Amino acid sequence: MTSDTDAPVTVPARRGRPGYDRDRVLEIAVQLFNEQGYDATSVADLAQRLGLTKSALYHHFASKEELLAVALDQALSSLEAVLDDPRAQEGPASDRLRHVIRSATDVLVAQLPSVTLLLRVRGNSPVEQSALERRRLFDHRVTRLVAEAQREGDVRTDVDAAVVARLIFGMINSVVEWYRPGGSVDGDRLGHDIMTIALDGLQSHD
Repeated sequence: MTSDTDAPVTVPARRGRPGYDRDRVLEIAVQLFNEQGYDATSVADLAQRLGLTKSALYHHFASKEELLAVALDQALSSLEAVLDDPRAQEGPASDRLRHVIRSATDVLVAQLPSVTLLLRVRGNSPVEQSALERRRLFDHRVTRLVAEAQREGDVRTDVDAAVVARLIFGMINSVVEWYRPGGSVDGDRLGHDIMTIALDGLQSHD
């Protein structure tokens, strides 16, 4: 709480083009990483695209690696939150799997640039290696969920659970290659459509 006598907070003036905050710098950096590739993009490239000096860019982020780390963490944290949601924790496994498919697709649509960046990392740095490890843990959790649905008799068992998880998320992840916001495909329906195609083909007929 502050009183009427508190001195006003003074925000230091930022160098470079006005109007850029940390989120906007990150957004444009991710766009450039996706266009050119992270390794091929220099700090000078980022500064030029933003119309900022390097020192002004460093006012927002300490390094190019920090930009990558923040972008990947945003995408991964959103995906991990899908599995941590109570709807992915409680009830029949098939219902939980449906929630995960729909919600993970919604994350991809809502955060298309950062998820695209995540799917393109190859482990060339500690930041990328950490992201890949988090992706592996996510995949393992989905695989366990598929296996639960198989044990409950709601998903066919003649396909290995790990293969099922990979195929489902291969379908979801392919969206980054062809989905374009504002195009003819309704992003709000994508989760439903992928879930329907994936699970109708996996339903047990016992």
